[in-house]
Amino acid sequence: MGNRQVVEQYARALAENDLDAQVDLLHDDYVARFPQSGEVVRGRDNYRAIIEHYPTTDGRGLASTISRIVGTDDAFVSTLSLPTWSVVHLSGSGDDFTITGLITYPNGETWHVAAVMTLLEGRIWRSVEYYGAPFDAPEWRAPFVELEAPAADG
Repeated sequence: MGNRQVVEQYARALAENDLDAQVDLLHDDYVARFPQSGEVVRGRDNYRAIIEHYPTTDGRGLASTISRIVGTDDAFVSTLSLPTWSVVHLSGSGDDFTITGLITYPNGETWHVAAVMTLLEGRIWRSVEYYGAPFDAPEWRAPFVELEAPAADG
C-alpha cells in the first residue's frame, strides 16, 4: 500500500472514529506534537489512551455511535453522535502529507484542524497538529475580502 493510501485510510478512520484502524496505521516510533499546548504524544499506547480517556459527556471517550439514519431508500446518510471529524482536504506526496478538516467536540463547538504528517516504512511516523476555533472576521478587512459561510456551517 502506498503512503497516500495509508493517509486516506487514516482520514477515513478519523471520520468513522475507528480507533483500532487509526492505531494500526501508526509507526512503532510514532510522535505527535501539539504546538499550541506544548504537548508531545509518544507512541501508539499514549495515542490510544488520549482517545479513550477524552472527557465526553457520557464518559465513553471518543467513540462514535449512530444516532440516526436519514435519507431516501437509495441514499442513506448516517449521523454520528459527537464528537465527529470531517476531513476537508488531503494533500501531499512521498512521505509528507497534510490533512485539514473540522472536529466537532462533545460541547457542540466545531473547530478547524490541520495535521502535517510524515510517514516512515508505510506508517504515520510524525504528526504536528493545530486546532483552532472559528472567529469573526474583523471589520477593518471588509473592503479587502469576500465573506463566505464558515466551514462549520456547512
